[in-house]
Amino acid sequence: MTAITTNKLSKSYGGVIALRGLDLDVHLGEIFGFLGPNGAGKTTTIRCLLDLIRSDSGTANVLGLDPQTDPVGVRARVGYLPGELHLEDNLTGRRILRYFSALRGRKLESDNVNVLAERLRLDLDQPVKNLSKGNKQKIGLVQAFLHQPELLLLDEPTSGLDPLVQQEVQGLIREAKAKGATVFFSSHVMSEVEAIAERVGIIREGTLVEVANTAALIDRAVHRVKVRFQSPVDTDVLERVPGLAVLSQDDLDGMTLQVEGDMDGLVKALAAYPVARIETTRASLEDVFLAYYQTDESPTEEE
Repeated sequence: MTAITTNKLSKSYGGVIALRGLDLDVHLGEIFGFLGPNGAGKTTTIRCLLDLIRSDSGTANVLGLDPQTDPVGVRARVGYLPGELHLEDNLTGRRILRYFSALRGRKLESDNVNVLAERLRLDLDQPVKNLSKGNKQKIGLVQAFLHQPELLLLDEPTSGLDPLVQQEVQGLIREAKAKGATVFFSSHVMSEVEAIAERVGIIREGTLVEVANTAALIDRAVHRVKVRFQSPVDTDVLERVPGLAVLSQDDLDGMTLQVEGDMDGLVKALAAYPVARIETTRASLEDVFLAYYQTDESPTEEE
């Protein structure tokens, strides 16, 4: 079953195309990372899922509901953190949270608020105008998690936060999943996505170009291998291994290789040589992401 489904979802801003027929499925109970540079369409997708903006064509389904026909029903079951959070300067964090709770028809539960605030190191009794960008972001995070929603839509959730608080947010996301929630989040922090996302979708110029399990996506990526031989060898056989390229040969007994996909072919080929040492650099999600965008020019589209 799916928590989110889009079918041919399209959206333009004047002459700028933000989404080009987006087809996306997010499974119930999973943590899904949505990757793309500024202008790729991430924020537009999230806003369409909440009916904050209307798509030009195509459909979306969120928790079994159509956001365009029942936006209130969708928002009641979703915790949303916008990428650009705007809060009333003269209110304290606590009053803002009380306001959001009232919008949902709930009474503010002080115990839950205090626990979240303590974990995020947030002073709720300071006026917003006195808070840093990071502390304003924490208020947004508390309001998203506070009512323990079925679905979390988080647009750059750790933006402006220090590393320790980023780790705490990752913990909150994992705990939400453990309780049965679905988490859909966009991020520019590749290590963060790699650490917590079970699946990843990569969007480019409004088109979904890849969806895969995070580990499988990384395993398919390019690896860099440094080999040191015990004595000079003829490496012509290595150069014929599928998916392998020789990047450099330091001297007669050392070389740097690039391997695409699994390492089986290289390992079998190296068995014929007197190998002294092998150093392998595992690809990261950032390497995969950059491979999709390395030929792109600076983005011109709006999210």
